Amino acid sequence: MKLIVGLGNPGMEYARTRHNMGFMVLDALAKKWQSGNFKVNFQGEYVLHTNSQTILFKPTTFMNASGTAVQLIMQFYKILPEDVVVVYDDLALEPGKIRLRFSGSSGAHNGMQHIIDILGTQDIKRIRVGIGAVPIQDKGKDYVLGLPSPSDQLNINRAITEATLAIEDYLHHDFSHAMNRYNRGSQD
Repeated sequence: MKLIVGLGNPGMEYARTRHNMGFMVLDALAKKWQSGNFKVNFQGEYVLHTNSQTILFKPTTFMNASGTAVQLIMQFYKILPEDVVVVYDDLALEPGKIRLRFSGSSGAHNGMQHIIDILGTQDIKRIRVGIGAVPIQDKGKDYVLGLPSPSDQLNINRAITEATLAIEDYLHHDFSHAMNRYNRGSQD
């Protein structure tokens, strides 16, 4: 059983914001797979895709407490950290870029940091979706909780599609294969 976690914040006011890239990727994947509606449990929303034995999971604890929900669903389904992939937004990548990594620090992403803290390991696969650096005139919180510009949104839509393809590649092959294929031209 594989667990794909998309990070974001619950509620319509956050639905299309930069900080909800993880939710957007999982929504796109569930739609593509025709997985049906997400169910509510484990302090989140999830859908089981039986063909690939994969759970798509969106914690609804708000970003900074994501690890609690992730731990709950992992315990229930007896999922090991090596079978988890976390998808989230990243300020260090240009809009439209994605980057896959096997492990590492949170890169100052509070949702990823909480997952690392709760699970007690940095060895968690992740797919980072670029949202671009915070402009000098903006505050970080306002920027990540804001809507992308129309041109950034076009690039982000492409990144969402690419992230779904990378997840499928991981499920059909392995994470190394997906990294080799989808990290082309990305920056770290």
